[in-house]
Amino acid sequence: MKLASFSTHLGSSFGIVRDETVFDLGKRLGGRYADLKALIAADAFGEAAQAADGTQGDYPLSEVTLLPVIPNPEQIFCVGLNYADHVKETNRETTEHPVIFMRVPASQVGHGQSMLRPPESQKFDYEGEIAVIIGRGGRRIAEADAWNHIAGYACYNDGSVRDWQLHTGQWGPGKNFYRTGAFGPWMVTSDEIEPNALMTLVTRLNGQEVQRATTQMLIHGIAKQIAYLSTFTPLSPGDVIVTGTPGGVGAKRNPPLFMKAGDVAEVEVDRIGVLSNPIADEA
Repeated sequence: MKLASFSTHLGSSFGIVRDETVFDLGKRLGGRYADLKALIAADAFGEAAQAADGTQGDYPLSEVTLLPVIPNPEQIFCVGLNYADHVKETNRETTEHPVIFMRVPASQVGHGQSMLRPPESQKFDYEGEIAVIIGRGGRRIAEADAWNHIAGYACYNDGSVRDWQLHTGQWGPGKNFYRTGAFGPWMVTSDEIEPNALMTLVTRLNGQEVQRATTQMLIHGIAKQIAYLSTFTPLSPGDVIVTGTPGGVGAKRNPPLFMKAGDVAEVEVDRIGVLSNPIADEA
């Protein structure tokens, strides 16, 4: 099942995406769940499916604005340096433990919305990634049990302002400029993607393939990430884990390849879909 957050002229809602049609769960479930995060927290996927089965959709997909899959997560964790080719191109060493940094919700947009290059930098880089959305929360989750805590998966573009990222040893500023990242187009629920599934990630800029990897190439796998993060903080429904980007980032190409206004960045993950975003200069 594909679940998305979206807006129309009537306001924001969430729903199921089937065959280029959106089924508005906010309306169909009588307002029992405020948003997709609340639906996840209630473990109400079965109720959601029943609300749509055997009915006509509410909107053509082309007539809604897709929002970040979870517009209001409590926490967005990002894992850095988690593919060997990316570690190599950055002249760093593989670490025993995952490299963790955070993003804030205001730093991301949904599918089809513009990722904004800020006026402070010309070094706006793409990072295609797979995002994990937490379903069942918990603390000190064992790796063997981690898969039971996943609600679903989505595509993510961890757009990075490289010069600001490298101001200090802390990457936060360069990872959190307003509307520089993208999260979507929807989440595919975990019942459709088996634990430790092989998924292929491809990033394109203006149709040119710039990154390709599979989940088998992750240094610190998804289950380990969940176990590690939940050791130091409780995970909650709707939390997002952005699992790492492979080699091929623009900053390490010769010559460098940075995103500019008019470009289109795509992140595709098989079994999920394509996250596509135009690039625009922030006004």
